Amino acid sequence: MNAHQPPETTPDGHHVIIGGRKWRATDPSIPEEIAARLRHHLMSARRAVRSATTAGDATAEKAARARVHQAKVALGERGTPWWDQPEEERRRRWEQGLARLDSEARS
Repeated sequence: MNAHQPPETTPDGHHVIIGGRKWRATDPSIPEEIAARLRHHLMSARRAVRSATTAGDATAEKAARARVHQAKVALGERGTPWWDQPEEERRRRWEQGLARLDSEARS
């Protein structure tokens, strides 16, 4: 896979295959603008995990890992599988997740 090609997906679209491993796919019903904002939060949180780990700051690492988890849940990559959730619940998941992440980013 290169940066210009999407990853291979399973026939049902529930998972992507990266490096021979299966990972849960992002919920395809999330509007692209919202998904992009959630991915931005995810990558920012991952950078914070790396910084905290390098600095040996366990408190900051724990907070950053919690943000990673929040972003992945909002994207549908963790928690209840998005394909098992009704549309209203899926929308609530990403709306609430984005609101929390935006709020934390402003603090």
